[in-house]
Amino acid sequence: MTTQKKLKVIVKAIDAKLGDDIKILKVTDLTIVADYFVIAQGNSSTQVKAIADEVDYKMSLEGIEPFHKDGFNSTEWIVLDYGEIIVHMFYKQTREFYNLDKLWSDAEEIDISNFI
Repeated sequence: MTTQKKLKVIVKAIDAKLGDDIKILKVTDLTIVADYFVIAQGNSSTQVKAIADEVDYKMSLEGIEPFHKDGFNSTEWIVLDYGEIIVHMFYKQTREFYNLDKLWSDAEEIDISNFI
């Protein structure tokens, strides 16, 4: 599966669970960790977990399992590592505190309208 198709599955899963402020950051030239970060938020810890579960489920249906998952116990910040794509699901206040959007402000932001 292409990276673009993976991004589409991830963004649609987040959108299906009403995730807010979805951003795709192309970090290819900024880090060796991944090519893309998908950052989104939920308005409660329950919603954050539901969104992350939906991403995990939809990717699993495509035969893709994360290399690593973290944060399911706290549900303030859940990370799903799919190699070239790392998904960051935040509780709204936690996202504001860590401000990954600003930290990676040199990254190219990809228009998500092509993925929804």
